Amino acid sequence: MNAETQAKVVRGSINGVAVTSSTDETILECARRHAIHIPTLCELHDIDHAPGTCRVCLVEIETQGSSKTLTATACNTPMQEGLVVRTRTPKLREMQRLQVELLLADHDQDCATCIRHGNCDLQDVAQFVGLKTNRFFDPERVAKRPVDAASPALIRNMQRCIRCQRCIAICREGQGVDALIQVGSGLDTAVGLRYGLDQQHSACVTCGQCVLVCPTGALGERDEIERVLDYLYDPNIVTVVQFAPAVRVGFGEEFGLPPGTNVEGQIITALRRLGADIVLDTNWGADLVVMEEATELLHRLKAGERPTFTSCCPAWINFAERHYPDILPLLSTTKSPQQCVGIVAKTYLPAKRGIDPSRVRVVSIMPCTAKKDEVVRPQLSHDGMPEVDVVLTTREFARLLRREGLDLTTLEATTFDDPHMTEYSGAGAIFGTTGGVMEAAVRTLYHMVNGAELDTIELAQLRGFEGVRTAAVDLGQGAGVVKVAMCHGLKPTRQIVEAVRAGTVDLDFIEVMACPGGCVDGGGTLRSKKHYLQHAMKRREAIFAIDRNKNVRRSHHNTQVQDLYRDFLGAPHSDKAQALLHTHYTDRKIEMAHSVREIWQEIKMAGKVY
Repeated sequence: MNAETQAKVVRGSINGVAVTSSTDETILECARRHAIHIPTLCELHDIDHAPGTCRVCLVEIETQGSSKTLTATACNTPMQEGLVVRTRTPKLREMQRLQVELLLADHDQDCATCIRHGNCDLQDVAQFVGLKTNRFFDPERVAKRPVDAASPALIRNMQRCIRCQRCIAICREGQGVDALIQVGSGLDTAVGLRYGLDQQHSACVTCGQCVLVCPTGALGERDEIERVLDYLYDPNIVTVVQFAPAVRVGFGEEFGLPPGTNVEGQIITALRRLGADIVLDTNWGADLVVMEEATELLHRLKAGERPTFTSCCPAWINFAERHYPDILPLLSTTKSPQQCVGIVAKTYLPAKRGIDPSRVRVVSIMPCTAKKDEVVRPQLSHDGMPEVDVVLTTREFARLLRREGLDLTTLEATTFDDPHMTEYSGAGAIFGTTGGVMEAAVRTLYHMVNGAELDTIELAQLRGFEGVRTAAVDLGQGAGVVKVAMCHGLKPTRQIVEAVRAGTVDLDFIEVMACPGGCVDGGGTLRSKKHYLQHAMKRREAIFAIDRNKNVRRSHHNTQVQDLYRDFLGAPHSDKAQALLHTHYTDRKIEMAHSVREIWQEIKMAGKVY
């Protein structure tokens, strides 16, 4: 940046309060730094988004040397020397009130049935402007707006969309998937999917990052709470519940606890109070995955097959199947920790506990929307039954507790009591954050090769927050140096996949997490209205603290996993382990192309090609 374009320090005032700013800071950003509230619906700190679409952050300004008052949007108007800003005038309140009325004109008014009820930016802004009635509400227009419920993971309800375009920005600029687009014009403007496809058959990978940034209930997970309650209330069903590594450090936020608070014990208590028969830990499944994936990687390296991509993130699997099916042979075949727990809970655990396997239903609590999509994959079933029956996101779990009158902050912490599938190592815990899968695998890889432990257990080079990170680990004993990489977020992932396809990178093992930061910022996590990535970083720090405080920090020292191999599976990558813990993938790009061709033919037949 040269001297002419460098930001300059400027002085102005907001509501009569002297403020200092810079020329590269907007009025909205300056106001926030000075604890002055300006409402907004389209702007969000953590996404690169051209704001100004909602027109709610209106302010009055007077520039230096002019007595003329102008109205401007605070989110995209820069501060300048001598700028006088007013955010509280009768005229502004009336303009903001009118704007919110217009936003609500074709917005579903049935807030009580919305998944965002009580935690909705639009509700908050309507309260802020003092909206009492809506003069422009048109129920017929609302009814004409589409609701896409085709996906097993996400619901896209345009009857609740305010056209802020946050979702388009995060999908295109943040994730590089570019599945969402603006369709229509004027009053018919909406958010749609490319080629007119539905959610299930589109380029969408169900990562759920769009849900995190949506200010209303227009985008949300498919709510499965009623189904879970049916299981819990049925005396003939044995309800087995597992929860993921990241849930324990992110769930407390919903109940007012600081981000990163470890509420593992309170979650166990809550699940027992809800009526769960058996509570398991997905961390145990993560240790099991390390054993399988590390063994698989060694086999592939010996065969000269490289690189190998990790396979525990279902949004990444969707991304590969839909966007890069040619790389599917490079993916590890090891199932995710969720699925490994599910299949073992329906085979090994019933035998240990003397339970009829047909009575077992497995429920997962996950920080992920794509996990809902994962459990319905046809290749992830056993004897005609799904390995995992239903997934609740962290948000759904919070709603469930509130429905049942349970306040997490009042519950005493209890511990797991199952002797088969609840022990976990520090390596299993760090699966919840980017780089954790790779670091956990390296700890065990080294032991498999050398019969000894890696001296430096925490690999600092794997713990940065860049989109792509690489490292080299010397495995010794003739195995040589293993070159590894970690990606988080699908935009950086696309870059490294393209490099692998082009043959311009030299790598052996690549971890991919679809969500920035990994599962701690998964699409099913709890929403904070501003700076949600800061919360994810605190959850990440808490997960590393769990690892540091564990007596056992390597997956191969998990005694319950050792028991599973001794009593049931035989050894990592045995025939039985491969049958139960490994899977295959499907080229779904062809299906998408076929759908596009069909739609294009319909358009041509209708004479709408110009």
